[in-house]
Amino acid sequence: MTISANAQEGTWSVSVETREAQEGGFQSTIHVKHVSPEGDFERTFHQSQVFAVEREAVLEGLREGMTWIALKTTRTIGV
Repeated sequence: MTISANAQEGTWSVSVETREAQEGGFQSTIHVKHVSPEGDFERTFHQSQVFAVEREAVLEGLREGMTWIALKTTRTIGV
């Protein structure tokens, strides 16, 4: 079974889909998107950690995406 989830904060959004890892367990693909008049921004990355429970993979994926947004909006990182 594949679980997906999304979260929004203002003009930013995070969506996550899980997949089975080759070595067993689950990993997530994380999509971060920002919509603005200056142009849309989108970033997709894969979770490196493997989780035994699919629910944990999707929750950690949302957490990673929201952390990425916080770092981007505070200009801690620039991509």
